Amino acid sequence: MDAIATLADHVIATRYDVLSEQTRAAARRLILDTVGVGLGGSTGQWTSDLFASSAGWGQGADAHVFGREGRFPAGLAALYNAYCIHNSEFDCLHEDAVVHALTAVLPAALAVAEARGGVSGRALIEAVVAGVDVAATLGLAGTAPMKFFRPAVLGGFGAVAAAGKIADLDRAQLINAFGAQYAQSCGSMQAHEEGTMLLALQIGFNARAAVESVDLARAGLLATQDTLEGRFGYFNLFEDGADLPTALAAMTGIRRIEDVVEKPFPTGRATHGAIEAVLRLLRRRACSEEDLHRVTVTVSPVAHSLVGRPVGSEMPANYARLCLSYCVARCLLAGDVAGAHFSSQALRDPQVLALAARIEVDTFDMAEPSAFGPSRVSITYADGTRAEETIGQALGHPSNPVSDGQRSDKFRANCRAALQPLEEARIVALEDRIADLDRLQDVRQLMELACPAT
Repeated sequence: MDAIATLADHVIATRYDVLSEQTRAAARRLILDTVGVGLGGSTGQWTSDLFASSAGWGQGADAHVFGREGRFPAGLAALYNAYCIHNSEFDCLHEDAVVHALTAVLPAALAVAEARGGVSGRALIEAVVAGVDVAATLGLAGTAPMKFFRPAVLGGFGAVAAAGKIADLDRAQLINAFGAQYAQSCGSMQAHEEGTMLLALQIGFNARAAVESVDLARAGLLATQDTLEGRFGYFNLFEDGADLPTALAAMTGIRRIEDVVEKPFPTGRATHGAIEAVLRLLRRRACSEEDLHRVTVTVSPVAHSLVGRPVGSEMPANYARLCLSYCVARCLLAGDVAGAHFSSQALRDPQVLALAARIEVDTFDMAEPSAFGPSRVSITYADGTRAEETIGQALGHPSNPVSDGQRSDKFRANCRAALQPLEEARIVALEDRIADLDRLQDVRQLMELACPAT
């Protein structure tokens, strides 16, 4: 029996009443973060173009889209919302799995929940928990560097788990839905390499495919049964190395949503440790560009492969968000890294570009395959003095969590940045609604608050 059946069994067995309060709290916290990031992303790069180009893709008025009026076909809403969540690199992720764990999972679950109606907050929580378990477990099973973009491909499998849970699929239907999803799986690391907006779209494509795969399975489609371990299954085609039995065995005792990281900065996660190190150095000594004789950033080999790219004068915003030297230079000169630092004007700032070009990026000699830590920033000042800061787990990791105030501030700022900015009273009501998600009778009420009609 293929391991896809084990995942289907796990999804069916994931019920609200067996989840610990710690798991439920993690789900509420990350749903809040993801909804906020999606609202903020509704004004992100290429959103208007995407919306205009896809106007004829499907029919129906099933679900809401962040920042937009009206209702849209469920699959299209999942695509739009996943795109909005990832287009600013502000979305949460599971570091070790290298999966943006809710970015496809939550949009697919919300779209199916809105289309069905009467889906409770508790049902949404158990669906999101199951979806993250699936996506993260498959990511953790991979033991070689990525060729395909796991947040898209494995996010799609997680999205099927969540949407299938909402749709009350049985075991056979879930296995078929996973097979249908696999047939539509897409997303390469080339979009990450070039920093194009296709990176976020790849997650959207897989979120939409998940909604459609659930529909196909409900209609009786017989899809592939050996989806993970077959001769041409996922682990033989998409991964160069894997340890699936170990990842599956751990799934029985760990809810992966509890390990998911919240992002305090709208940049690639592999830049966050260095940004935090710079902030600590600036608290010890403020400086200008003239004060900086030499700046060296040292990260893990995997982090270097993700964000150790050269700075350029014509960088697209998404490339810059994944450029360690640009992010560190911005932080050194501005004392922060924020969304405004990735506007077309900000990306042409000659002072920042000049400093970024001088920053040396090195790697630790380490066997540990961690993608995101540790990070060290060393500064030699013009007066000859030297300072250094090393970060093990960057801010947002469960061992170095953001505060409740930081989380709320991020959520509220994203709500104000939406294409249709939310009024303060509505922001508070939405935040309260998610905090009390366990008692929500219909998920539609949440999305109606998040996406008001004007």
